Amino acid sequence: MTKFMGNFFRGSQVLLDMKTKQRTYESLVKAYSTDLYRYGYWLCHDPSIAEDLVQETFLRAWKSLESLKDQNAAKAWLITILRRENARRFERKQFDLVDIEDHQVEDHISTSTEQEMENHLLQRHINKLGEEYREPLILQVIGGFSGDEIADILELNRNTVMTRLFRARNQLKDALENKQQFRGAENG
Repeated sequence: MTKFMGNFFRGSQVLLDMKTKQRTYESLVKAYSTDLYRYGYWLCHDPSIAEDLVQETFLRAWKSLESLKDQNAAKAWLITILRRENARRFERKQFDLVDIEDHQVEDHISTSTEQEMENHLLQRHINKLGEEYREPLILQVIGGFSGDEIADILELNRNTVMTRLFRARNQLKDALENKQQFRGAENG
């Protein structure tokens, strides 16, 4: 009888652990799937590949959910998994590249035509940045990550990340100011 009760309690503990894991996983999917998709889309410029990256990310996250010790680090952990999944994609097979300007990631917020034009212009200028500047900026703007988190994700020194963010913002500012001066000369 004692052996039966011990097995019963171990079995019920396993079920409880699985339910806890399932709830944790579902909350991660709900909280971060949109952010992961946006970042995945930025990496690959293809909606279906971005969806695949997100699915693979969550599959790997499920398999190693026990390794997530700090729930506050979940987003950075998932972004790191997504980046590695994207790298694996190139190890397995080369895909056709798609120009990001041909595809827009839509927010469900209606914007005016002028705002859409400004967003498109900003997106074009961000895409013209070198990857070493573009990636930390996207992680900060889209992902909402801090300099320390970006350093961990990109496996860089924090000071390097902060310098790259500073340079990226300055390059964007210069590009946008030059565009404004050009518009002013056209209209003046």
